[in-house]
Amino acid sequence: MFQKLKDHIARFVEIDEKDYAEVLEYFTIINVSKKQNLLTEGKICKSNYFVSKGCLRMFFINDKGIEQTIQFALENWWLADYTSFSSQQPSGFYIQAVEKCEIITLDFSRQEELLQRFPQMERYFRLIHQRAHSAFQFRIKFLYDLSREELYNDFSRSFPEFVQRIPQYLLASYLGFTPEYLSEIRNKRIS
Repeated sequence: MFQKLKDHIARFVEIDEKDYAEVLEYFTIINVSKKQNLLTEGKICKSNYFVSKGCLRMFFINDKGIEQTIQFALENWWLADYTSFSSQQPSGFYIQAVEKCEIITLDFSRQEELLQRFPQMERYFRLIHQRAHSAFQFRIKFLYDLSREELYNDFSRSFPEFVQRIPQYLLASYLGFTPEYLSEIRNKRIS
């Protein structure tokens, strides 16, 4: 059940085979239904989530009552409200399953114990966070540099699996479009 996580860790750090059994004891597997919330605004993000199967999204609800998706996580991606998680303060975000999911969780106190006991896991999470931070920087750059149409075209070229799996209204939310505008762009590409 933990093979995907074990493989993911092995891509970034080396852990002795005998230590893996102990490392994996810190994690818990949960099954999540489509549209089930793992986190709601105002609650503390108590876990870090690794997607073994399915897709999660993080979003907030703006002043107009519209959901604004800021991040997705497919298989082998981590997701949490890291501000809430690291400070153990209430979150301004929701984390929700886009599809039925199998999630591997690591709660805050268990993560602290894990990082103390296995320093190579500290390195693993640092490398994961560096990659995530870099992706956010490029996302912000693209939001400023590209036209809306270029943004969609670049995204669909770079992440075709998202375009195939994510409902159009969620993709529009992530890109900062209305679903109608996204339909216009997609129709232009087809014609």
